[in-house]
Amino acid sequence: MSLFNLDMEKVKKANKESQSPLDFLKNLLIARWRSLLLLLIGVYLPLQVFEILTVKIWQNQAGFPWDVPILLAVHSTENPQLDILAVTLAIIGLPWMAIPILGAIALILLLQKRWRSLAYSLTASLGSIIINRTAKELMHRVRPQLWQSIAPESSFAFPSAHAMTSVTLVAILLFLTWASSWRWLVLIFGSLYVIAIAWCRIYLGVHFPSDILAGWMVTLGWTIGVSLIIKPYITKVKSLDGDGCANVFDERPEDEITLLPEERKLITEE
Repeated sequence: MSLFNLDMEKVKKANKESQSPLDFLKNLLIARWRSLLLLLIGVYLPLQVFEILTVKIWQNQAGFPWDVPILLAVHSTENPQLDILAVTLAIIGLPWMAIPILGAIALILLLQKRWRSLAYSLTASLGSIIINRTAKELMHRVRPQLWQSIAPESSFAFPSAHAMTSVTLVAILLFLTWASSWRWLVLIFGSLYVIAIAWCRIYLGVHFPSDILAGWMVTLGWTIGVSLIIKPYITKVKSLDGDGCANVFDERPEDEITLLPEERKLITEE
């Protein structure tokens, strides 16, 4: 019996067993527990943390008791070599520096006709920019002024655009490579990149740690939330290149260029 038939048998069995609301609820939760867990951990909790940070800073621009001590502790390690590293990372982490990378990703997805993945990448990126600009204008939080920064900034601080850009970029790459062995490299080096960008902003004295944390949280909630709606395709890789590495752009399913049944239904109803 094929895998499809086995799955259908399981569905029919589950439907037969759902003779009461309690049985139906149990089967529904069993079937959807992964999505619900992802919704809780990946969307609700980050946005809840962001909301707490926002309310606290709205009430008190000085922020949290741990903001200044962390800034001073990181600044105490100042030396010429770290100055160069921090300024370099700040330049690399500029939001507009991510445009060539995102543009290359978009071009590859377009040429490979991975339109759903392309829609996810564009939506996640543009949404991150809009959220950052809107939050900065609403909060009007000034930058730390504990010492004269070697790379001063004049815009508002909350949330950190550098932090949001780094997480957005890594999240997009992680979703697009999740079904391949490349995901581990993206996860490891992406995490180091996100932390390095956060460190340089604190080291340079242009962001409070709470600016960084808020940027991380709202971006996690946004990128994961968008993925649950657009459902970017996770490639099932079969072929290997000459170096034995999986090519994440090998396959393109029909779902990448067509709407899902529920999406067609929503359009028809409207």
